Amino acid sequence: MRYQTLLGVTGSGKTFTVANVIAGQDKPVLVIAHNKTLAAQLVQEYREFFPENSVHYFVSYYDYYQPEAYMPITDTYIEKEAMINDEIDRLRHATTQALLTRRDVIVVATVSCIYSLGSPQEYEEVHIRLEKGKKITRGELVRLLVGIYYERTNADLEPGLFRAVGNALEIMPVNERLLIRMEFEGDNIGSIDLYDPVSRVHIKSVDDVFLFPAKHFVAGESQQKAALKSIKAELFLQLKKLDKEGKILEAERLKRRTSYDLAMIREIGYCNGIENYSRHFSGKNVGDPPDSLLSYFPHLSDGSPDFLTVIDESHVTTSQIGGMYAGDASRKKTLVEHGFRLPSAFDNRPLKFEEFTERIGKVMFTSATPASYEREVSGQIVEQVIRPTGLIDPHITIKPVSPATISHRDENNKKKRADNKEIEAGKPKGAYPGQIKDFMEEASKTIKLGERVIATTLTKKMAEDLSVYLKEAGYKAEYLHSEIKTIERIKILTDFRKGTFDCLVGVNLLREGLDLPELSLIGILDADKEGFLRSETSLIQTMGRAARNVNGRVIIYADHITGSVERAVAETERRRNIQLAYNKEHGITPVTISKRIKDITEGMESEHAKAVNVLLDVDRKLYEANPKKLMKEKERQMNEAVKTLDFETAAILRDEIKILQRKTDVKESKDGSSKRDSRGRQKRA
Repeated sequence: MRYQTLLGVTGSGKTFTVANVIAGQDKPVLVIAHNKTLAAQLVQEYREFFPENSVHYFVSYYDYYQPEAYMPITDTYIEKEAMINDEIDRLRHATTQALLTRRDVIVVATVSCIYSLGSPQEYEEVHIRLEKGKKITRGELVRLLVGIYYERTNADLEPGLFRAVGNALEIMPVNERLLIRMEFEGDNIGSIDLYDPVSRVHIKSVDDVFLFPAKHFVAGESQQKAALKSIKAELFLQLKKLDKEGKILEAERLKRRTSYDLAMIREIGYCNGIENYSRHFSGKNVGDPPDSLLSYFPHLSDGSPDFLTVIDESHVTTSQIGGMYAGDASRKKTLVEHGFRLPSAFDNRPLKFEEFTERIGKVMFTSATPASYEREVSGQIVEQVIRPTGLIDPHITIKPVSPATISHRDENNKKKRADNKEIEAGKPKGAYPGQIKDFMEEASKTIKLGERVIATTLTKKMAEDLSVYLKEAGYKAEYLHSEIKTIERIKILTDFRKGTFDCLVGVNLLREGLDLPELSLIGILDADKEGFLRSETSLIQTMGRAARNVNGRVIIYADHITGSVERAVAETERRRNIQLAYNKEHGITPVTISKRIKDITEGMESEHAKAVNVLLDVDRKLYEANPKKLMKEKERQMNEAVKTLDFETAAILRDEIKILQRKTDVKESKDGSSKRDSRGRQKRA
């Protein structure tokens, strides 16, 4: 079947099931997740399942990205700003090189995999194979390295850099952190050795190595000349069009900007925003889809894709893929109309959804709540609602929002009774305290058992206000929403699991990807406000967070039963009945998931506190004896963390290295000043 869906509830082991399917296929695999964090988790899981395979992580390499834009109303031009993460760029190169050199590859990517990447044919054609005994001088090899965008340095090596040391060249490839040292004997390569770049420990000697380009966008000299000619021709036509429309300012602006870019490309082979001219370098026609990561996967002789695609949390990821093109095209349209870019900028874009589907092979969607698209196209939907732990979906209770409505409950709600839900009705007016007071009472019962509770609100302000209200009432509570930085978010969740506080109040972050076994009560406030946050999908995903605890339960606060609430409760009830019947038939007693609390945030103090505390007793002794050696050790630890995709720990170590470097610089500066003062005193004497 071309499309299939695995409908797996939270905690049922969807990744394990998919891994078994992959094991039965002799094909590379692309797994697409909807954010970097989820992608990193999946990479770690697949590496455990496939220790002998090549499992890679492919995400956007920007730590910060502000796209180029223009706002005509205020006449404001926003220049593109970007901070590239070199480590993620290295992982992207490792991905493409693995796809071009082996078949047992699993790539876990975000939707960045549908963006323009550069031609795989050009990328593969210009790689260099260097063999022991190969006839080549050191100078010739230097020119070859520069030709594939490696840069020369006299300082420490980073991926994509090389340096000359005596009669040898030391190179750090872009796809992995190791140092390649080549010794020359006359006009031949005498030896090729691999070293650890930090410790300088010899790893092994090899007979040959492959070096791929340091950039994905590769263009030979002939291509560059053809591109310059093509850009000039397009500029001429666009200037004529703008002049005809009476856009004199726009025409002058476009002529000045494009002429400057052409001069930069001619002189140094590069300009800011060169990706907007990618069509001219690739030789593609107007409107042709760009090359992307999908182009690097293997294809059969008839051109059809020869790989398997898995779309994780497809109810979110599929719509993300479908929405990328329109947003990019809208921004580019404004830039082109006002003379900031040539029309060819439109062709530097993500794939359209139909182009994406044409370029992928057989597809597996995985989700606890498949959207309508997956349901429509799937040849079959396979349910996986039984958990290995025997845990069942949470018990659901529906209660009103406000005290005033308790005596006016819709009598039809009484008919909606079920074993796993209760609807409060028929009580005297005023007997019910309202959703906040009721949640506090229920939370107190849960907290006394040593378990945790979550309340979900509709807005960030409501989350903050409710958190303050709970604290004033004596509860240990915190709030969590998208304005809280990533590292702080992780620290809050870790403290929540450890019991530093008992109640977490949040908005939409409390859905996919949260693994909190200590959580046993979720209160969904204002559940009858139909919309994205209270849709059927959102409600089912939110309720699923309580499915990892044997005492898991959910209270839905709603004055009237919306269609989304009714469908979400009915689906949860259906799954719960299947799970209860299975457990009864097989004599299974559910047990709460036991998961170690991994605290990656200990020691995350303020910058000032770090500066004071980073040098622990052992570190302080090492620092006093040899500061550079300590920094090298920290760098080694950071690289080890990156290998396991533990970027938070790597960030902490990176900050420690910066502090150590600053302290060293200050110390050296003081030492230098003391020596100069001493020399000055001697001269005066």
